[in-house]
Amino acid sequence: MRIHKFIVLALVIGTVVALLSACGGGAATPAAAPSAKPLRIAVVMPSATTDLAMSQSMWQALQKIQADMGGEKAVELKYSESMFKVPDAAAAIRDYASQGFDIVIAHGSQYGSSVQEIAGDFPNTTFAWGNSTDTFGKPNVYAYLPAAEQGGYVNGVMAAMLTKSKTVGVTGPVEAGDAKTYVAGFGQGAAAADPSVKVAKSWTGSFSDVALMTEAAKTHLAAGADVLTGSSQSSVGSIGAVKDNGSALWFGTQQDQSSLAPNNVVASQQYDWTIALKQIIEDRKKGKLGGEAFNLSLANGGLKMVFNPAYKLPDNVKAAAEKAIAGIKDGSIKVSPQ
Repeated sequence: MRIHKFIVLALVIGTVVALLSACGGGAATPAAAPSAKPLRIAVVMPSATTDLAMSQSMWQALQKIQADMGGEKAVELKYSESMFKVPDAAAAIRDYASQGFDIVIAHGSQYGSSVQEIAGDFPNTTFAWGNSTDTFGKPNVYAYLPAAEQGGYVNGVMAAMLTKSKTVGVTGPVEAGDAKTYVAGFGQGAAAADPSVKVAKSWTGSFSDVALMTEAAKTHLAAGADVLTGSSQSSVGSIGAVKDNGSALWFGTQQDQSSLAPNNVVASQQYDWTIALKQIIEDRKKGKLGGEAFNLSLANGGLKMVFNPAYKLPDNVKAAAEKAIAGIKDGSIKVSPQ
């Protein structure tokens, strides 16, 4: 009987305490709010994040996105660099998707077939790859492509106006992707500024062989070229040859390359991938995982012309370059990617 009274008393006390708490008589401890998970982005690149070319431009864009969104707590970044071998890159792409990364970027045109094969196995993962406009008809694949011919045209205009020998050399890696379109635009720009200028082209067959690119540049210089340009991470070899030459000039693309040869680099076309990345992230928030291709251009800010402040560019050449930029932006100048 006494036990029964104690139980009743305990129930009464518990009820009173609950009523007091509800009326403000006691402060309830709030439940801890669940911490938001960071957006997880991984990128696989064929060269180093410090290549002063394609890979560095993408890594810098991702770091900017991370900073703008609130830092590491908001965006987790991982990368695999120097993935020259496609099978190794494919393994890295699949591994990141298996780890649950929200967005996996395959930053190389040679990775297209890998993305096409892997994306179907991870329908909740967003994949992005370039340089291309092909999404393979998959709802979780984005593609991106810089209109490299546009900056190539502007560089070609300046090169034709600055060459004294009337011979300009191009050291290309593989005649494909943005390397091909950049060279096409460069030739059109040079012809528009001075049709008498000869544009000599050579292709090494490799995106990564610096030694081959160095020799290609030396061959152009020996043949009388006093202005050179080229693309890919191996272009550091060409820039080195130009610097050693002393008086020759260089026009860069993909990344501002003036730090490699401040006295020789005139200007560079800079890729800004944030244009595509921001849209991909916003789309994912809304439930869209892919199915679209993005183009980087001078008009949308995905491409920028960076003039080397250490090089004294003649006023008339600068004016011609700015006129070309304006014309490409407003459509009065049409540049073919072929």
